[in-house]
Amino acid sequence: MPIKHKRILLKLSGEALMGDTAYGIDRGTLQAMVADIAEIHALGVEVAVVIGGGNIFRGMALGAAGMDRATGDYMGMLATVMNSLALQDALKNVGIPARAQSALKIEQVLEPYIRPKALRYLEEGKVVIFAAGTGNPFFTTDTAAALRGAEIGAEIVLKATKVDGIYTADPKKDPNATRYSSISFDEAISKNLAVMDATAFALCRDQKLPIRVFSIVKPGALKRIVLGEDEGTLVHI
Repeated sequence: MPIKHKRILLKLSGEALMGDTAYGIDRGTLQAMVADIAEIHALGVEVAVVIGGGNIFRGMALGAAGMDRATGDYMGMLATVMNSLALQDALKNVGIPARAQSALKIEQVLEPYIRPKALRYLEEGKVVIFAAGTGNPFFTTDTAAALRGAEIGAEIVLKATKVDGIYTADPKKDPNATRYSSISFDEAISKNLAVMDATAFALCRDQKLPIRVFSIVKPGALKRIVLGEDEGTLVHI
């Protein structure tokens, strides 16, 4: 079957790395994610990744607890750096070349984000991991995924969650909730669907960059998406 999406931006939440643990990174969950990435990498798909830090710190939560919001967000960016290092190491351990770049200047840990370098790495077949969000407080890693996806010319942003798409209501609370097979950006924004923030939706809409929301814990889901099969929820113009 031919590949539908040659270059993708995969958005992983930090919480997805937790598995069933209370915090941090679950080794088995990380290895399963790496196996999914390895599967599409072997098909020749160019993969870039933006990963959140919510399994370690949440800037907004820290702000709500009385800490300055900008300070909390910078702490969250450092959490994404830790997750990016873990993912880069796990990919290299299975023989997949990976490069992590940081929006914050921490050269002793990660090289800085430089767009031409990132594009060259992708063309060379390396998985590129974008750490530290946009490098600015008040912007989520969802927005970073939309921004980096547009910058590298990704064909689609794949938002990996623990739920297999966007629902009319929280399926854990409402048994009658139904899943959208597709939804427009305008409808997703007007309905205030919380699966991604409105800034990310608006940026992808303006750049005509579709988003597909899917379950990272569903076996084979990532591969089915890049092959063009129906999976999760497509957010489109």
